[in-house]
Amino acid sequence: MADPNRDDDETDADRRTANIILLVGAVVLIAGGIWLVNAMLDARRADECMSSGRRNCNPIAVPVR
Repeated sequence: MADPNRDDDETDADRRTANIILLVGAVVLIAGGIWLVNAMLDARRADECMSSGRRNCNPIAVPVR
């Protein structure tokens, strides 16, 4: 049952705010997951390179002349 002391606009605004907060949280969680997976892939590539005995596993960015 709805509370007669609350307006429908108030509950709609509350729902809208909650939905926006949940959407932002989901986007942050997904972005963090993607970053974590990429970091783990880079670490695995570096580990495989070092395990194979190579010494130039981390590329050095050299500016173009």
